[in-house]
Amino acid sequence: MRGVKAHRPETRWATRTIPFVLAGCIGFATYVIIQRICLDYFLFSWQQPTIAFTLLGFYCVFLVLMILTYFRVFFAIQLNPGVVPLGPKADEQTNTRRRDRRRRRRTGGRRRSHTGSEDDVEGDLEAAISYEVRPDDNPDSPGLEEFYSKDVFVCDTDGRPRWCSTCCNWKPDRAHHCSEIDRCVRKMDHYCPWVGGIVGETSFNYFVQFTFYTASCCLVLIVAAALCLQSLASRGSPVDGLVIAVLAISSFFGLFTFTMTATSIRYILLNLTNVDYLKSKSIVHQLAVRVPRGTPPGINYGIISYPLPKSTDEQSELTSLRDQLATRTFAIIKTEMGENPWELGPYRNWKSVMGNTIWDWVLPIRGSPCASFENNESFYEMGPLYPRLRERFGLPELNVVKEASERKEFEKRKERQASGTHTQDS
Repeated sequence: MRGVKAHRPETRWATRTIPFVLAGCIGFATYVIIQRICLDYFLFSWQQPTIAFTLLGFYCVFLVLMILTYFRVFFAIQLNPGVVPLGPKADEQTNTRRRDRRRRRRTGGRRRSHTGSEDDVEGDLEAAISYEVRPDDNPDSPGLEEFYSKDVFVCDTDGRPRWCSTCCNWKPDRAHHCSEIDRCVRKMDHYCPWVGGIVGETSFNYFVQFTFYTASCCLVLIVAAALCLQSLASRGSPVDGLVIAVLAISSFFGLFTFTMTATSIRYILLNLTNVDYLKSKSIVHQLAVRVPRGTPPGINYGIISYPLPKSTDEQSELTSLRDQLATRTFAIIKTEMGENPWELGPYRNWKSVMGNTIWDWVLPIRGSPCASFENNESFYEMGPLYPRLRERFGLPELNVVKEASERKEFEKRKERQASGTHTQDS
């Protein structure tokens, strides 16, 4: 999937410009530590090769890892940002605007806003499309089956999945709508112009690696600059302005990236994103939990059955065995405030984002396991809270074996009936 752009001109220009600023700072710092500090001072002037080559070794290793992880997170964001596909209505409007943009570029025209002033054409055409659209009432709504084929999913009060009125689509579990790019993003963390766009489930592990190696580079720079300035002072030499500049730059970026790394690691260990954490103390998750067919509503939970009936009259007509076997029933329940259904424990939380081996943790090789998680139970692996919720609300346990046996017996019966009919005709 192609990368998505921010719809505000200032954000787009910041995203395009900041990487060059970052590259300039890295180039300047690399020149100063290698040429000025390690070679000119420690190696040639002061004859301290041990310090010079030790600093060079650590810096070069972290520099290479920083560059590798930067390009990994950048291209992950550009090629697979983890956005949720637009619904048919939103997709149609987006295609219309793209055609309008191409037509304006060919004619060289600019669009005037309702205030009469000329707007930025690209910004206007990539701007958020705000749809006042209620959830799709079609029982065969595209994408709906993806939810009720699971055993549990996040839902609204009516038992249907959450609906995004801007993207005109059902919102998967743990997806949030990003105001910068005006799209829903799976496990969205934040929009970062430093790495080229939105950081989500497909890029978060690479982002953490990048900030860690950047902080490590900055630490080496700070140590090198401090040792150099101390040696200059002890020898009565004048202060080197370039070394002072590197110390200031590395201190600023080092503090920033260390804070980002520590914060991100904390989120990983809690199985939260930045967006999740901001409301983690007060949020209540509403879940549709699958229960056996025919389960009646309980005292503290409602019931919804899928596929949804096409009309109120049809609901009473779903009496055929085929319809009964195809029905899936869900109880609509709520967690307590602040409970996290996806909390797996610190170690499993870590592995779900950073990978299963230490090589995945330190090298930008593979994406997060949570981004490729496939399971009939849920969109993301559920933690110990899930069985506790079933027990808390007194939900009957599923008899998957029995349901599968019923369907198998039904299919055999249909085959025998078809075979008998064919024999009579012969």
